[in-house]
Amino acid sequence: MAVDIDFSALASRRPDGSCRLDLAMEGMTCAACIGEIETALKDVPNLLVARVNYADRRLSLEWRDRPLDFAVVQERLRRLGYRAHPFELASKERDEIATSRRLLRCLAIAAFAAMNIMLLSVSVWVGNVTDIDQATRDFFHGVSALIALPAAAFAGQPFYASAFAALRARRLNMDVPISLGVLLALSMSVFETMTHAKHAYFDSAVMLLAFLLLGRYLDHAMRRKTRAVAANLAALRAPIACRISVDGGQSLVPLASLSRGDHVLVRPGERLPADGVVLAGASSLDESIVTGESQRRRVAAGDQVFAGSLNFSGALTISVEAAGGATVLDEIERLLDKATAARSRYVRLADRVSRLYAPFVHLTALTTALVWLAFGASPHDALVTAIAVLIVTCPCALALAVPAVQVVASGALFRAGVLLNSADAIERLAEIDTVAFDKTGTLTSPEPRVANAGQIDPDVLEIAARLAHSSSHPLARAVARERLRSPPIEGANEEQGRGVAAIVDCVEARLGSPQFCGLEKDYAALGALDPDVSVVAFRHGERKALLFVRQALRPDAREVVDALAQRGLAIVVFSGDRLETVEKAALALGVTDWHGALKPADKVARLEALRAQGRKVLMIGDGLNDAPALASAHVSLSPIDATQVTQAAADAVFLGEKLAPIVTTIDTSLRARRLMRQNLALSVVYNAFAVPLAIAGWLTPLIAAAAMSGSSLLVTLNALRADRRVRQADEARGEGAETACDVRAQESGAAT
Repeated sequence: MAVDIDFSALASRRPDGSCRLDLAMEGMTCAACIGEIETALKDVPNLLVARVNYADRRLSLEWRDRPLDFAVVQERLRRLGYRAHPFELASKERDEIATSRRLLRCLAIAAFAAMNIMLLSVSVWVGNVTDIDQATRDFFHGVSALIALPAAAFAGQPFYASAFAALRARRLNMDVPISLGVLLALSMSVFETMTHAKHAYFDSAVMLLAFLLLGRYLDHAMRRKTRAVAANLAALRAPIACRISVDGGQSLVPLASLSRGDHVLVRPGERLPADGVVLAGASSLDESIVTGESQRRRVAAGDQVFAGSLNFSGALTISVEAAGGATVLDEIERLLDKATAARSRYVRLADRVSRLYAPFVHLTALTTALVWLAFGASPHDALVTAIAVLIVTCPCALALAVPAVQVVASGALFRAGVLLNSADAIERLAEIDTVAFDKTGTLTSPEPRVANAGQIDPDVLEIAARLAHSSSHPLARAVARERLRSPPIEGANEEQGRGVAAIVDCVEARLGSPQFCGLEKDYAALGALDPDVSVVAFRHGERKALLFVRQALRPDAREVVDALAQRGLAIVVFSGDRLETVEKAALALGVTDWHGALKPADKVARLEALRAQGRKVLMIGDGLNDAPALASAHVSLSPIDATQVTQAAADAVFLGEKLAPIVTTIDTSLRARRLMRQNLALSVVYNAFAVPLAIAGWLTPLIAAAAMSGSSLLVTLNALRADRRVRQADEARGEGAETACDVRAQESGAAT
């Protein structure tokens, strides 16, 4: 008896008010299923997003405001031959392990059978041109049948089950022509054996299964490798947190109960449960998941820390700034999920061609048989030729051509500290000719300090810091760090590129640019300032102040700019900061094209002007004021510590305090695009040559099976080259990472 599941009770609600539900999909066999499912659900009432993650066979549904009718979703999936049930990572991993073992068993049996049948076939081939007698040939064919029939019945189950499900749902997939070709080859071979014919094709059927199972196992292994990254991220999450109450008491609570402003205690050996700021204590943290650095970072009061980091040497008291799905670790998981689920325009093209190609395969095979019969060929020869056409035209290579590269490239970029946020980011990154940097928080360190904090009235600094808590701009964060324990002001509003305002004691308080605070004259009276200093203005009624925030370039900024220039890319700096500050930073980086004192609209206008010149710009920024520019650029990147709005506008997010992942992203994208095109070209060339040869009768089913399977293996192996440079870079860093591990072990021993 079918049991109805209340899916709405399993949905998770996000901070923005939207709801999300992940469903595990049964019945998916190839990348072409993605477009079929998403197309079927695109007009479901109230459904905003239906996104299939092929890597882990997961369907993500997102909706807002009004409830979603899950009965409609289930019915549409059922009509297509798919089954959906709640997604559970642990259960999914067990299922995937079982699937992997089942594929491996099928592959072993098919390969063993193919090798033994091939020995018998070679004997028959040689005997047919020498002196083999009919009884001996029939005996060899009979032994081949005894090996092939049970082997094909067992090893072909993944294809037969998928094909049957597709036909039952009145649709076609790639497994239909595969199953049809295998069954026809086996049936004809049995008939040939019973009629004492010279040729049988048991070897063709079993070898086809062996090669296809090898390709499917490699594809499954690649997807499991991608899922392992997500599983590793989940393992970094602390299961519970030790919350400190107002009276100093301690209690263990689930992560879901933490909120901004809570104080938590993290002991040595524990992972941080939330993002926050250290209030008390000092220790060393392993933050490699966020920063990409294998070396530990020493932290003390006032330092920002992130969920998932491992605490080594000392107890820390942390003020929670983000928890409950809003941490950097949560954002990394969401971006990784989006990256593995995203489909580029190459993938969409391959999917469409694959869906159209399945009917073409059957029509071509049928037409070939009819034409051969029309020209006087025997039914035997016409059927053999049709089987060869059916096998050789299977679009496996075409369907694997792009998704395989995308999976490998996404994994390579993640190891380099980059998470894709857009389906076609790889292609657009490979097209750029110009790189535009924001300065503050992107080229400069994301943690500047207020240089004149000691000269500011404490009450003024208190209100300014409370206002700053409502902004994610790097300069605002510097002000907020001066009063970490102060709560943010309720009702504060941030204006992009200008500042933050709120009502304090019935009087408006403002923090931001001098123009926003009405302190242009005070700012002009300062005269020349150190170019490393940025000015943040504050005004609350008659009280006013100018805060000097000192910034420094990121350590590898010059190296990265030089590397980009060596690749023939034009470099430009856009910033809302003072002209002299931007000029000094640009000169230090060797950049001659720079623009300062820009508002958000000015940055967008500059990008539009570059686009009008035919330029394709990569925009890199982190602030809320950069979001419009990131969205309007040809492609965009942002650091992981950027605002959520900025990350949403960016096509990719990079981890850590260094800019080196930018270069790796561009190099990997260029290589991935080249491999995608190579794979598509290989698929087209293969079909252009193989199909006419099969139609002409020059390919036997055995050769057709070897050719089709070989093309699938070729594109899969070619896709594995997408991460070669990243892997080489990892190996080059191996000695440094090993040294860091040695140091970590020594410090842990000392702590013990």
